[in-house]
Amino acid sequence: MVPLTSSQTLEICKDAAGIAGNIFAFGLFLSPIPTFRRIMRNQSTEQFSGLPYIYGLLNCLICAWYGTPLVSPDNLLVTTVNSVGAVFQIAYIVLFVMYTEKEKKFRILGWILTVFGLFAIIVIGSLLILELQLRRIIIGSLSCASLISMFASPLFIINLVIRTRSVEFMPFYLSLSTFLMSASFFLYGTFSFDLFIYVPNGIGTLLGVVQLLLFAYYKSSLTRDSTERLVASYS
Repeated sequence: MVPLTSSQTLEICKDAAGIAGNIFAFGLFLSPIPTFRRIMRNQSTEQFSGLPYIYGLLNCLICAWYGTPLVSPDNLLVTTVNSVGAVFQIAYIVLFVMYTEKEKKFRILGWILTVFGLFAIIVIGSLLILELQLRRIIIGSLSCASLISMFASPLFIINLVIRTRSVEFMPFYLSLSTFLMSASFFLYGTFSFDLFIYVPNGIGTLLGVVQLLLFAYYKSSLTRDSTERLVASYS
């Protein structure tokens, strides 16, 4: 058997991490389903906002464009995961529009047109940049900034958990999926020496670890308090 070269080993590790990231991403894509079950059951979007799905769509579109050969070579696994994510976001937006109030419908539709218009400007503008490396740097910077802002959004939830000492609003499987997907793409970016991938996903991995540690701490604290109250009631 011919031994693998270091470059071949890195490529195998990169592909394995990318495939794992694609698989774990489904946990994130499926996480809004309980919310939309409630919306469909109540026939109303209540106080829920459609903006996270609008922003999620823009983020997926930018990152999917970055992964295409027209921007960066050999990053198709980035395009696949974000293309699937874009489809999920569009499905959630359509459901949101179906069940929201009339005035909100026009607002959401306006945001959708803005997202696709902005994405068209990004695509056309980047194609006008003939130097591939410069095009990659510009789109990579945009995708990196978009991912960092997306991964930073749980900071509000982390603050809420610490303040309320409750993990009620921080679903465990969502936190776990965030950590696993971010860690996978952090490794993917590391193996491919792509800072536009490993930097934002490294931040996402750290935030995922923080969420899991908080979940473990406050969940065990809640269980301990409940046990102590139960013992006290029989004393």
